[in-house]
Amino acid sequence: MSNFQLSLIDTANSVEIALNEMLKKQGNGLMAAPVHHAVLNGGKRLRAFLTIHSSNIFGVHKETAIQAAMAIECQHAYSLVHDDLPCMDNDDLRRGKPTVHIKWDEATATLTGDALQALAFELIASLQNVDAYKIVELSKRLAKASGMQGMVLGQAQDIDAETSTKILSLEKITALQQNKTGALIEWASTSGAILAGQDDKKLLNYARLIGLAFQIQDDILDIEGDSLIAGKRLHKDINAGKATFVSHLGMDNAKMRAKELIDRAIDSLVSYGDKAEPMRQVAKFIIERKM
Repeated sequence: MSNFQLSLIDTANSVEIALNEMLKKQGNGLMAAPVHHAVLNGGKRLRAFLTIHSSNIFGVHKETAIQAAMAIECQHAYSLVHDDLPCMDNDDLRRGKPTVHIKWDEATATLTGDALQALAFELIASLQNVDAYKIVELSKRLAKASGMQGMVLGQAQDIDAETSTKILSLEKITALQQNKTGALIEWASTSGAILAGQDDKKLLNYARLIGLAFQIQDDILDIEGDSLIAGKRLHKDINAGKATFVSHLGMDNAKMRAKELIDRAIDSLVSYGDKAEPMRQVAKFIIERKM
């Protein structure tokens, strides 16, 4: 196992422990079990990794970075719970476990997503030793990345594409995925700069490139992946006849495009030197992953 893989696992474990401790403080009410199920079910924690290591570039305090990482993981978990609902993607497996609406019911799943979204903003609002204007900026950016100019827009575009008789162009697929998948990756990648009060343009460029590469790899895995490794149902897009990066570019060209995007993303981190090495490594991992 490489040093990067060990670092990824160590970061995921640290965030998992922190999330578990945080959720214990939320009490054992009616929503506790489904929220725990949605959040504490493993996963790569890529967004948490990006949040923590973008913070490390600027010397942000470790506890602050971890709390911001917990926030983005709660927001991401909310999006997955809602995406899995029958009215959306209609999935019954997530990371190898029953989705929330399968284990409980659709109403519980809807409320679980609602609770996790609120919790994400609570975590940002309660950051210690962070200037108020930085908290406001982080909150505003997360709201924008999550809402009708970001992730929710991307999901709406995806649903619209499924019901449309027109095949989406490559440009429209790119715009859709930058909203649906890329927006939260952008928040995670730039959060360290915001917390440190530094310029985030280079990290934003990096994030947009890896976000697109991430989705291309997802499209590749939907065809070539192993459902046991992925922990979810595959071949959904091809069975539904959806236009994807692979359907437009072909498999070989899609892989080449993803690598080109990652190479450009890595180049955008040159000025940060060795401090950005984990960010370079996670960029490479995005197109090497099997799940």
